[in-house]
Order: sequence, then C-alpha cells, then structure tokens
Amino acid sequence: MGQGPILQAPETFFIAPLSRPAPGSVGKTGSWRTSKPVVYEDKCTGCMLCWLYCPENTILKTSNGKVAIDYDYCKGCGICAAVCPFKAIDMVSEV
Repeated sequence: MGQGPILQAPETFFIAPLSRPAPGSVGKTGSWRTSKPVVYEDKCTGCMLCWLYCPENTILKTSNGKVAIDYDYCKGCGICAAVCPFKAIDMVSEV
C-alpha cells in the first residue's frame, strides 16, 4: 500500500494581534445609566471577584487593597454587586 501525502509545516506564519483589556468596550457611559455601584470600603476585603466578573473592566484596585469604580465607563449592570461575597457593593439609583 502506498503512503498518503506527507504534510509539511507552512513556511509562512501569521502573527495575530493580541487583544488588550481596555475600559468600556463601547466607550464612555452616557446619561442612560440608571443605577451605579457604590463600594463600602469597611466591608471590602480586596478579594477582586468584582474585578474578575466585570464585563467592562471598570473595577480598579486602590493602593490600600480595596476596589474603586471607574464611573466614566461603568454601565451599571450590577454584576459586581451580585458576585461580591461580602456585600461590599450596593447598587444605588441615579435617577
């Protein structure tokens, strides 16, 4: 029996650009946000679960190990408040 074609590695390699996280996937938040997260520093342990789950990359770690919110890009979805095991983030109405 004969052998099939021998596969060879391509001589040209393509380099794909790596995506880098940036605040706000669709730009700054307009006036349409109806609620915003407020961090209670006395409850925050700096576990960073909110940072891990934030879809807009708007959770910032402060110099004291706590978190802060970049309100310019926060869409007010409330995921950070929902995943916080210490209830250190509360959603507050902006209207």
